[in-house]
Amino acid sequence: MTDWTGVRERVLALAAVPGSDKVFGAMGHSFALDAPLTAAEVVDLEAWLGVELPEDYRSFLLHVGAGGAGPAYGVFPVRREGSGGWRWNGDAPEEVEPGVVAEVFPGGADPETAAGILAERPFREEFDDLADLEAAFEAWEERLADVQYDPRFTAGALCLCDEGCGLTAWLVVTGSERGRMWRDPRSDGKDLHPIRDAGGSLSDFAGWYLGWLTAAEAACGLDR
Repeated sequence: MTDWTGVRERVLALAAVPGSDKVFGAMGHSFALDAPLTAAEVVDLEAWLGVELPEDYRSFLLHVGAGGAGPAYGVFPVRREGSGGWRWNGDAPEEVEPGVVAEVFPGGADPETAAGILAERPFREEFDDLADLEAAFEAWEERLADVQYDPRFTAGALCLCDEGCGLTAWLVVTGSERGRMWRDPRSDGKDLHPIRDAGGSLSDFAGWYLGWLTAAEAACGLDR
């Protein structure tokens, strides 16, 4: 079991530390946290998703907060919708669809399909007319986006964090990668991949979050 004792207090305390606004993302989240969810709310959330959340994220929601301060621009807050569903309030690439979340996480895009389209990128020397090049490039970008951003490639995962410049971080909740954090750099033309800590180990939610907190405290001159 993840021990979150004192973590909420540590995060909130950073707001009062001189210079803490220099921590990346702090100008956005200000080291604020939403109130934790109740046990009944977490049960309802899991029933809506159709999956049991990894233990460390589940206990984070119960004991630290429903979202707020965290790595980069923070952890997207999860809130109940009036219609009976739930949503993560952030710049996630698409709405959370419970049925898709319950599917097995595939571990990224189909590399052969993506590679085939990348190899067909139009170049200036292939066109006499600049307008023709622009039209061909726009059509190529649309085809590439349809492949790279196919929602099937992030089935079984929840988008939890905006890292800036279109980069996001996901928590896998199904399949063999369940419980691990993955980075989504598709805006840079790269495929999703597991997040690793400074020592090279694969990161779960707790390691990812607590690693950020320790680094933020160190940047503020606090010794833990």
